Amino acid sequence: MATATKKKASVRLQPIGERIVVQREESEETTAGGIVLPDAAKEKPARGTVIAVGTGRLLDDGSRSESQLSEGEKVLFSSYAGESVEVDGVEYLLMREDDVLAVVE
Repeated sequence: MATATKKKASVRLQPIGERIVVQREESEETTAGGIVLPDAAKEKPARGTVIAVGTGRLLDDGSRSESQLSEGEKVLFSSYAGESVEVDGVEYLLMREDDVLAVVE
């Protein structure tokens, strides 16, 4: 099973079912012209890295389908996808696998 952990962390995140844990990429601090952006003006990036993957979707026959994603993959997701969770000072997104739009290779 996959778990999201941070070094020396006391809390682990294990997504259930078809959910995944994603760590969002950092937003840009400055524009291309060198203007420093305040926090209110920064747009949260819609891409990140998969930290942990759940056990998969429960099918009608009682079995589970295997996840299409794996730990370490870079993904694109919709701007409003998932729930933001902070663990040991690090922000993670807990979302459904269906919220992922594409894998970045």
